Amino acid sequence: MARSNKVNLPSSGAGITRYFEDYKSKIEFNPGHIIVLAVIVVLLVMILHIFGLQIINVI
Repeated sequence: MARSNKVNLPSSGAGITRYFEDYKSKIEFNPGHIIVLAVIVVLLVMILHIFGLQIINVI
């Protein structure tokens, strides 16, 4: 019989991704900032729709 030189090793990471917590981003957002930004965007879209409809009706 022929010998197989193939070596089966277990996977080292087991599918787990490692994230290093040593890195600190220069830009940080609190959850409150994201909520305020979302509300501002919604209000801006609503205002643009209202004024856009008035301009179309005038023309």
